[in-house]
Amino acid sequence: MIKTKDIALVVCGGLLLGGSLMAQETSPFTFSIGAGFTEPVGRTGSDLDMGWNIQAGGGYNFIPYLGLKLDFGYNDMGVNSTTLTNLGYPGGGVHIWDFTLDPIVHLSPHGPVDIYLTGGGGVYHEYQDFTAPSAGGAIGCSPFFGCYPAFGNVVLASYSVTKPGVDGGIGVAFGSRWHMKFFGEARYNRMFLGDRHFDFVPVTFGFRW
Repeated sequence: MIKTKDIALVVCGGLLLGGSLMAQETSPFTFSIGAGFTEPVGRTGSDLDMGWNIQAGGGYNFIPYLGLKLDFGYNDMGVNSTTLTNLGYPGGGVHIWDFTLDPIVHLSPHGPVDIYLTGGGGVYHEYQDFTAPSAGGAIGCSPFFGCYPAFGNVVLASYSVTKPGVDGGIGVAFGSRWHMKFFGEARYNRMFLGDRHFDFVPVTFGFRW
């Protein structure tokens, strides 16, 4: 005959086992790395062309549904031809580094597909330059290739500034048995520049652990 005490022990054991399995499914630490394309939007989109980005980050999962990450991003976009013509420069680009602290909310952390929301803010550094092709008068030499004419771009003007900014977006991740997930996400970024702002959306694909 099964006693109440035996039932209680089985239930407690099941709860402990279930909690252990859940803990194994969600690692307390998380890391991510990825790359993709960056789309300038709003007023920024009228001056710049689509560019590219690389992203990396790491953080901590407090519970399976909620975590906090420190993210690093680099975005590179070229100045479009119309803007260059108006300014009188042959070439140019905008390069942005950012460090943001971003809470992340997982809507289905234990499912095969995890949809998540993330957003926060941090520090953004913008560097823009205007360039022209060099005359090619320099000579470059290496032990392997020998000596050859060196061509490249000469920076005619440049400017850099560090300002605060915010970001927010949505992503989807596909799980695996080794806790590694393939993800794709899009984040709206806004860098505040006094009386104006710089807006862009990196779309990134990569892996998360």
